[in-house]
Amino acid sequence: MWQGWVNGILGAWIFISAFFTFAPRGNMWNDIIVGVVTAIVGFLMVKERPWQGWLTGLLGIWLIIAGFIPGLQMHTGNLWNHIIVGVLMMIGGFGALTTRGTGTHAPAH
Repeated sequence: MWQGWVNGILGAWIFISAFFTFAPRGNMWNDIIVGVVTAIVGFLMVKERPWQGWLTGLLGIWLIIAGFIPGLQMHTGNLWNHIIVGVLMMIGGFGALTTRGTGTHAPAH
């Protein structure tokens, strides 16, 4: 399922971007933790477990919220990175919940 792969890659990006942004220490640790959890859960989501979609969707929401916490942000690049990746994580996570089981059952008559 493509949502799992997308969220896994987005999690890896958030983890890597923590070391390139030169942001405050709190933001770096936030990105490391969110990135690692999202990458692991995203790549495991391929096995189609609903809790993984919920978790990555909620982490996407948290990433957007964290982008607006003044103590965590140093420049607008971090803000836009968090907003864009957070929205994509929400789409991938919550989108995986709506596509589960579609196309696998015959329609009822």
